[in-house]
Amino acid sequence: MALKLRVLNILIVSPGSLNNGNTSSAIRWAAELSALGHEVRMASEWESENVDLLVALNAEKSHRAVAQCHNHGQTPVVVALTGTDLYPSLSPNSLSSLQMADRIVVYHDKALAHLPEHHQIKARVIPLSAPDHPALRKSHQQSGNDFLVCVVGHLRAVKDPMRTARASRLLPPTSRIRVLHAGSILEEQFAAEVEREEAENPRYKWLGPLETEEAFRLIASSNLFALTSLQEGGGCAMNEAAAAQIPIVASRNDASTSLLGEDYPGLFPFGDTKALSSLLHRGESEPHFCSQLLENATNHLRNYRGASHNGTWSSILEELFPSASV
Repeated sequence: MALKLRVLNILIVSPGSLNNGNTSSAIRWAAELSALGHEVRMASEWESENVDLLVALNAEKSHRAVAQCHNHGQTPVVVALTGTDLYPSLSPNSLSSLQMADRIVVYHDKALAHLPEHHQIKARVIPLSAPDHPALRKSHQQSGNDFLVCVVGHLRAVKDPMRTARASRLLPPTSRIRVLHAGSILEEQFAAEVEREEAENPRYKWLGPLETEEAFRLIASSNLFALTSLQEGGGCAMNEAAAAQIPIVASRNDASTSLLGEDYPGLFPFGDTKALSSLLHRGESEPHFCSQLLENATNHLRNYRGASHNGTWSSILEELFPSASV
């Protein structure tokens, strides 16, 4: 018979106020840990009162909170490594956070190879997940004549955020594709690029930053979801697309191949505008191709759904609090 842990007071720290993947992960993990019977609260920095466990998202940005917790006493620390931690390489602050961590969480198996060997023994894989929204599934069928391709992600160079817009310029004049782009401009160079693209490309529209539910509604009302990042990024949005049964096209990187599979037919080489344009055109003109994308993604992502993740968190808690089992 499985042992039951006493109720733990768990603090999840997710620095920053932007509505991003870390925030989404923090919200989902809070729900999962609460469902296990624990008291969970979220904050942007360390709070020393009544904390049995700190879960810190982003080793770099949460370094101060991790250090404060480490210096506070015997409170265990779980550090979740994000894409910006791992790529292009772990920073000194990130490495310091890993040194202080009792457990390290990564989102997929390929991330383990980026950890120093002596830290890998502390690492556990908790795949990204997305809640099911059956009421919003396939709502794109109610849209008009346009074939909507959505891009969801803040505008930074590593995400190659304008690639889908550029790919849409190569489509034949008869194409009905429109590109809807949601996200904050985090690097100033993209303000001018967005303005120029909207002026020159009638297929492209920038929507600005969206709240989580608005972003999901955008994804669910689209015909195709595009992810163009150089390195890991967009995993939460990719899972949302799969949950909404929206076909995905993505640049080949560690995150996309882990979530979708090495042989997923909707992958393209990073920065290859022509290859992406070809995938967009196939998605619009070949219904069976979209069906193939959905089938492949659904099969590969089945193990990444939230319902199966509580066991992983249960295992971590039992490892950290063996004497707290009752």
